[in-house]
Amino acid sequence: MLCPVESFFAIHQPARGTLRAHPETNMKKLLLALAITSMLAACGKKEEPAPAAVAPPAAAPVAAAPAPEAAELKVAIDPTYEPFTFKTADGKPTGFDVEIASALCEQVKRKCVFVEQVWDSMIPGLNAKKYDVIISSMSITDERMKEVDFTDKYYNTPSRIVLKKTVKFIDAASIKGKKIGVLKGSTQEKYAMGDLKPAGVVVNSYEAQDQVYLDIKSGRLDGTVADFMEVTGGFLSKPEGANYQLVGPDLKMPQYFGYGAGIALRKGEDKLKADLNAGIKAIRANGSYKTIADKYFSKYNIDVYGE
Repeated sequence: MLCPVESFFAIHQPARGTLRAHPETNMKKLLLALAITSMLAACGKKEEPAPAAVAPPAAAPVAAAPAPEAAELKVAIDPTYEPFTFKTADGKPTGFDVEIASALCEQVKRKCVFVEQVWDSMIPGLNAKKYDVIISSMSITDERMKEVDFTDKYYNTPSRIVLKKTVKFIDAASIKGKKIGVLKGSTQEKYAMGDLKPAGVVVNSYEAQDQVYLDIKSGRLDGTVADFMEVTGGFLSKPEGANYQLVGPDLKMPQYFGYGAGIALRKGEDKLKADLNAGIKAIRANGSYKTIADKYFSKYNIDVYGE
């Protein structure tokens, strides 16, 4: 098929044998030739296809937001109170209190951070906001409740007097002149000062319970007053305690020893208190409490949760 220009050119060709045209006619022919040339150029141009649309790059998948880290719960401990709070050979805190604290942190969705504190500075440190709670065998007493709040108890064991096996014990008066070491600021110190010292017993107070045992071992003390489970696991069951024994009855008078060990926290921390109380109930119900208690106390055949 002819290009439209070629058709046009074929129509306008001069017939063979015609006469030469007039100059004006020649000018028209020149203009016509130029127009035909332009039309031929346009007719010969191939139409290029439009470039294909480029698809936008696929959006990179949005990474899932990382789970928020659990808020810290700073827990004060005195790591000199085996088997409740002490240190492993590599310096890590461990013991019944420490494992109970960790189980409770799991329940309340917090991250336990343990803070070591000298015993008689525990409550001042709590009220100064150095930590959030005390989980370190602190007995719930009327005197302490004037300064801080407590959760429900998480264990309750009696205290006992421990003396050399060569010392005959009948009552406080029978050990007049004997030297007894106690932990400063403890319920045992309160008992010793209230019942033993008036009977003539010499009462020495120490910053840490393990210092008491060092002085017993060195011969500077005749005995101690301590929590039954602590003194059994931390002293009497070891070689240095072989020549010592428990004497007298269980000591659990509320005016001295309170109502069991609870978690101390600042007054007004009602939500934290409720969460921790719920946590204590939960670990008692789900078996975690029994697992931890059995680990430390099953050989003594005692229910540390107590009455």
